[in-house]
Amino acid sequence: MTPVPMRRSRRLMAEINVVPYIDVMLVLLIIFMVTAPLLTQGIKVDLPKAGAEPLPEDMSEHQPLVLSVDAQGGYYLNIGGDEETAIEPDAVIERVSAVLRREPKTPVLVKADRSVPYGSVVEGMVLLQESGAEKVGFITDPRDTERRRGNR
Repeated sequence: MTPVPMRRSRRLMAEINVVPYIDVMLVLLIIFMVTAPLLTQGIKVDLPKAGAEPLPEDMSEHQPLVLSVDAQGGYYLNIGGDEETAIEPDAVIERVSAVLRREPKTPVLVKADRSVPYGSVVEGMVLLQESGAEKVGFITDPRDTERRRGNR
């Protein structure tokens, strides 16, 4: 009797091929490295933690400095000269920096028309930052705020 040769059974391979996963991860890494610097651009704004509430009357002993922007993009300040006459950006920097040098704790606010292009408001904020304003607030219409809260 001849011996029957034993068949060797093939074993299944239970390993995962990780090379395609490494390729995908490298592509994702490159995408994130390219897009991350694009996400960090912008102007530093001190955002409120809660809904817009009226400022307290005794917020400051100083009258707030208000930069108004009309629908045409003209700038107006509530200090110096005629408050009804538009002033140039250089004059905004001069007047605001003079006030903030005398009284550094003076609150600085921006009041803009609803139809003003966003760029004009940003340019006004940049002028205020160049003048030395550390924090800039926005003046809103309290009636709009109350109306929106009532609709919720």
